Amino acid sequence: MPAIVSAIDPASESFKANAAAMQAELDMIAGIEAKKAAAQEKARPLFEKRGKLLPKERLALLLDPGSPFLELASLAGYLMYDDKDGSGAGGSIAGIGYVSGKRCLVIVSNSAVKGGTVAPSGLWKSLRLQNIALENKLPVVGLMEGGGANLNHVSDMFVEGARSFANQARLSAAGIPQITVVHGSSTAGGAYQPGLSDYVIMVRGGSKVFLAGPPLLKAATGEIATDEELGGAELHAEVTGSADYLAENDADGIRYAREIMAKLQWKNGPVPEGFDEPLYAADELVGVVPAEAKTPYDVREVIARLVDGSDFLDFKPDYDGQTVCGHAAIEGQTIGIIGNNGPITPKGATKAAQFVQLADQAGIPLLFLHNTTGFMVGRQAEADGVIKHGSKLIQAVTNARVPRISIHIGGSYGAGNYAMCGRGVDPRFVFSWPNVRTAVMGGAQAGMVLKIVALEKAAREGIEPQIEMVEAMEKATAEQMDARSTALYGSARLWDDGIIDPRDTRRVLAFILDICRDADARVTRPNTFGVGRF
Repeated sequence: MPAIVSAIDPASESFKANAAAMQAELDMIAGIEAKKAAAQEKARPLFEKRGKLLPKERLALLLDPGSPFLELASLAGYLMYDDKDGSGAGGSIAGIGYVSGKRCLVIVSNSAVKGGTVAPSGLWKSLRLQNIALENKLPVVGLMEGGGANLNHVSDMFVEGARSFANQARLSAAGIPQITVVHGSSTAGGAYQPGLSDYVIMVRGGSKVFLAGPPLLKAATGEIATDEELGGAELHAEVTGSADYLAENDADGIRYAREIMAKLQWKNGPVPEGFDEPLYAADELVGVVPAEAKTPYDVREVIARLVDGSDFLDFKPDYDGQTVCGHAAIEGQTIGIIGNNGPITPKGATKAAQFVQLADQAGIPLLFLHNTTGFMVGRQAEADGVIKHGSKLIQAVTNARVPRISIHIGGSYGAGNYAMCGRGVDPRFVFSWPNVRTAVMGGAQAGMVLKIVALEKAAREGIEPQIEMVEAMEKATAEQMDARSTALYGSARLWDDGIIDPRDTRRVLAFILDICRDADARVTRPNTFGVGRF
């Protein structure tokens, strides 16, 4: 295949301006992550007094030293509900990493921040993580300690909370093991996480697992009991059988989890051998996409810095220039790529739909690089069948059986988000660069639409429009839409699986593709009931 010849000049002023704008976005994200780390660190004296490890230390002890770890949904719930300072991360630290040589989904309760209590955003995060584990056949290792649901928001979580339990049952029935270490309190609904796990480790003197703690028990029945009597680790290890292993401390519990994982027959598929690095440096990705969304660029410049040897075989390059499709490889793994150079035209939709069907036929994973204003509008586009051809593309993308991965690298507006396999179309994974905007339309366009509607209504009714009020409405609408389209806003609401540094995109994609290939090759032993505790 021919290699892409880049037209980007890293020494140019426009490149430097784009890079500076991207770096500013990255610095903002780094600041949020630093604040989260500092919030954990504040709890160190209390954890040390109790002889416990901080959540980040538990994670480090669980993972294989030096192995990759892909954090997921790190900004879930950002500034939502009780997350006033942006330190919550949905109540957990989660991602995909290696435990005893096996790739696993790891979930660590962030008990150092707000006691690990969970708001609705934390439930959304948990449900997304469970779906990732189920779809990609990843064992789940949970390091659990938390205060359960935030009572101020429990009415928003109660009904949907059942999905978390159901997902655990489905994972077990699908033959996907779940290992849980209970480091501290696990109360009420939280007690069912270990209860529905396949392997449970509790810590002597630390784990407390019960449906009702001492205060609630006294209020409900008048019975008085200590937390150890109600649900201590020794009770569950020696009497109830809810604990399979009794650890002496946090580190010992994690040792048990690693040993269990080591004993499971769960090996990864072969890794492709030999591949060429891109011809252009990954560091240049910070300056490739213009800081000004209206400035055109060629998505092939991004592709050239992602794929092996910058080698890209364009599909129907002369049929439509706004939608780019083609074949490439990332670390030896074949992939089909669909990217945007503008709105999706009727011809672009037809071209992309055909390419998706070809990839599905050949079993080739698909990568969607989002940067589109949506489907083309106007008299000519309508006459050319944009609705018909756009629907054809959405059908193809939705029903493709191959792994689908989305990276938002710019704008993702309107039904273009759906056609490019946005969150609602259920890609295996979806990540964002920090500069992205995701919305039904741009803020300026939304404000202008409402202004036009208001003026036309006034004209129909024969009244003089209040221009100042209409313009104020236009401005307020634009500001609200723009504020609700940022990468941070979307990531907080689990519209993606996390915000990544553009320079890390190739490594993230290689890791994800390996996960998908392994999942599709793996043979599990599902049953109809899941593994119950006896």
